[in-house]
Amino acid sequence: MQLLSAASKAGTRSGSPASGDPADCARAMLRGMPPVMWFIRRHMRRHRTSGLSIPQFRSLLVLEQYPTASLSHVAEHLGVSQPSASRLITGLVTKGFVTRKECIEDRRQIALLLTTRGKAALAAAQEATQKRLAEEIAHLPPAERKTVAEAMNLLHDVFSHKDAVLAGAAGGGAPEQGRRDGRASE
Repeated sequence: MQLLSAASKAGTRSGSPASGDPADCARAMLRGMPPVMWFIRRHMRRHRTSGLSIPQFRSLLVLEQYPTASLSHVAEHLGVSQPSASRLITGLVTKGFVTRKECIEDRRQIALLLTTRGKAALAAAQEATQKRLAEEIAHLPPAERKTVAEAMNLLHDVFSHKDAVLAGAAGGGAPEQGRRDGRASE
């Protein structure tokens, strides 16, 4: 598979040619990903889709990917302290988006679970954000949009495995395996 072949042939939009060198790839990732994340954050802040803040949205994403995640896993994933994560989760519990459940294996542990309402709020926020992203990249030629999608899928595959290994080591619940969209294989 010749991933990113169109970008490699044409060079990057910044004018420097794309190469297969890992350092060049890392440099391009560090240059390209922050503006995308800022765009997503700006959109979500402006629209507060489903009444979710960005940390709440990210918490729901963690709980979707790791259905029985612990509070410490959510805190680690968000890069916040456990007390901050606890306040965040308490707000999601109050909204009816998350429930706490005592772990069967270790009663000292609490598993965090998305409720039906939480899943619906997450889906609505994802749909609105995805729609806005699609509008923003609609001007790109189809081949370039395909290249972007392939690159994102590849990055997901590379980095989600590392996240799953770290989550398992932290006791954060087993991730769903299978499809690139994060859903379990059927």
